[in-house]
Amino acid sequence: MFIRAYLRASTKEQDAKRAKSELIAFANDHSHKIAAFYVENESGAILVRPKLMQLIEDAHKGDIILVEQIDRLARLNQADWDTLKRMLSEKKLSIVSKELPTSYMALQPENSTEFMSSILQAINSMMLDMLATIARKDYEDRRNRQMQGIARAKAEGKYSGRKKDTEKRKKDTEKRKIIASLLESGHSYSDIQKMAKCSRHLIADVAKERPKLITAH
Repeated sequence: MFIRAYLRASTKEQDAKRAKSELIAFANDHSHKIAAFYVENESGAILVRPKLMQLIEDAHKGDIILVEQIDRLARLNQADWDTLKRMLSEKKLSIVSKELPTSYMALQPENSTEFMSSILQAINSMMLDMLATIARKDYEDRRNRQMQGIARAKAEGKYSGRKKDTEKRKKDTEKRKIIASLLESGHSYSDIQKMAKCSRHLIADVAKERPKLITAH
């Protein structure tokens, strides 16, 4: 039995690996080990996520996808959820979630009769659909509350928009100044790539505005 664990957080500020130790302990409690981990910081409302798509591509027929909760796998609208289920079904992949005891049967297939397996699979499928629907509703409710808060703040003149990443802008500006100085010194694009650890595209972009950057330096 090959178990692939999928861990997800919505933003880069969140720890996508937060539940890793819990999933390892869960697998051990069921006398299994997790063979591969797929971790990413992406919105669950998006179907095409790099690590999720890689997991499905890597998986073999009958593999298990282990998640902490169904909302870690998806907060999709109905059409995208149906598409994801079809992708999983084509490889006969089973979803096991800590929050869904009926999914545990996938970890002990040899202990079930064909009849009981069919019954549990039907129940599990229904529960998965229900939890996926709840996850999507929670996502939409939070977005609606966020939009209402923004609208209220705008009406009260308190909304200033998303804060600018001044630190990143400062670093980008400094890197551009360094590239401009290296160009001014006659260094080749290849040398600058190595020294400034940047792309040729950025060097070419800086070359166009070099006089301005050198003056500002």
